Amino acid sequence: MIDRLSQFNKAFESKARLSIMSVLMVNDTMSFNALKDLLGLTDGNLATHLRALEESGYVAVQKQFIGRKPNTTYSATNQGRQAFTEHLNALEEFIRNL
Repeated sequence: MIDRLSQFNKAFESKARLSIMSVLMVNDTMSFNALKDLLGLTDGNLATHLRALEESGYVAVQKQFIGRKPNTTYSATNQGRQAFTEHLNALEEFIRNL
């Protein structure tokens, strides 16, 4: 059982990070504000989790201006998609073998 637990990706242990990646897996891009509203996170909490996922190479960030307003969007990288899929597969395997 401990061997199966070692297959879980620690980057996705947080409920917030698991939620962020779940949203980004089914949406090409999401704005910071859309993620914040959808997940019910504070600015600081969301920013911290997005930064951790970005540093892991799992999330890409794009900053631009729309008119005079800054707009930041996020997307899952190929590496992030693969890591998240492997994490979900490990969870499924763990549950099936209980």
